[in-house]
Amino acid sequence: MGLLTHSPGRTRVKICGLKTSGDIDAAIAAGVDAVGFVFYPPSVRALSPNVAAQLISRLPAGVDAVGLVVNATDEQFSAIRAAAPITLWQFHGDETPERCIELADGQPWMKAARVGQDFAFDEFSLQYRQANAFLLDALVEGYGGGGVPFDWQGIPQTWVSENAPRVVLSGGLNTHNVGEAIARLHPCAVDVSSGVESSRGVKDPALMTQFIKAVRAADEKSSSQ
Repeated sequence: MGLLTHSPGRTRVKICGLKTSGDIDAAIAAGVDAVGFVFYPPSVRALSPNVAAQLISRLPAGVDAVGLVVNATDEQFSAIRAAAPITLWQFHGDETPERCIELADGQPWMKAARVGQDFAFDEFSLQYRQANAFLLDALVEGYGGGGVPFDWQGIPQTWVSENAPRVVLSGGLNTHNVGEAIARLHPCAVDVSSGVESSRGVKDPALMTQFIKAVRAADEKSSSQ
């Protein structure tokens, strides 16, 4: 299964920025398809490769362990790879396509797009055409979407239709707006972090459950139309 198994009528769910065993257990209980580990020291959600390895050991088969990196050096990336059994890489910085391919070294990977006004979708998907997925996030200062949604209406419908099996939608999603996002875009997967937190960097088990229930309700509604 995993995050990028495209199944029409079933949106996959990734919860990012998990840091504790309680986070992992709550996400699994809620029915998550992938969990994200942040290897970017400036982030409040960052953790060490060794801690990530301990958390990954709690994941059942079929749940992806996603490693989020931002402009990682060879040394930093090697340390992560040596300790943590990541199954899917998320390049969230200014990595070139060549750099992504080099670091992933045959493993699946996705490239984050920082979507602002006049973002060139066709150019981006052509440039990173070897990516297994395109993660659409909001353009804010720094890296990561900052829990801010972007204008979904600005995504060309033809681009969405052509790339839906590879689109992971992120950026300000929460229980209240994820249904609209799924109805409009029908992405392969959705990605949430701050939208399931009780305070910055602290995951809330109840919000994780509510978010995934909202995704499933949106899938059911789409399937019945």
